[in-house]
Amino acid sequence: MVWESRDARRRGTVVVRPPGAAHSRHARADAVSVGRLRRLNVIAASAFVIGGALFSVGAGIAQFGSGDALRCAAVYFAGGLFFNTGGYVSLLQVINAPLHAGGRLITRRWRWWSYEPMRLDWLSAFVLLAGTLVFAVNLIDSFLRGLSIQQTNRLIWVPDVIGCVLFLISGHLGFAEICHGGRPCARPRSPGWWIVAVNQLGSALFMVSAVAAFDRPVTGDLVSTGIANWGTLTGALCFSVAGVLQLCEHP
Repeated sequence: MVWESRDARRRGTVVVRPPGAAHSRHARADAVSVGRLRRLNVIAASAFVIGGALFSVGAGIAQFGSGDALRCAAVYFAGGLFFNTGGYVSLLQVINAPLHAGGRLITRRWRWWSYEPMRLDWLSAFVLLAGTLVFAVNLIDSFLRGLSIQQTNRLIWVPDVIGCVLFLISGHLGFAEICHGGRPCARPRSPGWWIVAVNQLGSALFMVSAVAAFDRPVTGDLVSTGIANWGTLTGALCFSVAGVLQLCEHP
């Protein structure tokens, strides 16, 4: 049996081929697990759709609107709350996924937290959640006024970059889970692969935006305001698109 952890937690199914059998079969979780997985998936996916949309609006205001820093910070902060929600619920999906035993899926008791760093799916979801929390530091500090260039880079830019790195690591672990190895693979017929790929593209665009948002110590100007705004806008849209795709990946 090849254990597909993503299918188990997202669809409540696992493919089983007993030793010596010519054909495989699908084992499905019971109604309790299926209902639980479906609700968690809707919450997580919707949170990423809304969070991405709000980040896109914030970047649009910065690029095309008034450019008011406080207004942008408020919109980004609201979007960040949805990203926090999506990150935590994604972890809940992992720790409450049905257990596999003897070719069957068994419903486990509900848990709000677990520590299972040897599980690839848990590690990917945990790193994602950590990334959203680091971004929250960046978003809260964005409300501060009267900061020096050094303070701005330390309190706002550094958490931004760290959050982007954590998102990229989470995406790489997501690829490893789907591809059953450290090297990325192409599985265009797999909805899960597309979700991970689009999310990873969004993470890469966020990283481009973060690099461009560095305040130059000499001039006090960003490396590139346009790239920073467009990177955030397009990256956030990727997360929204991935959230829509995730709504289709359900039991």
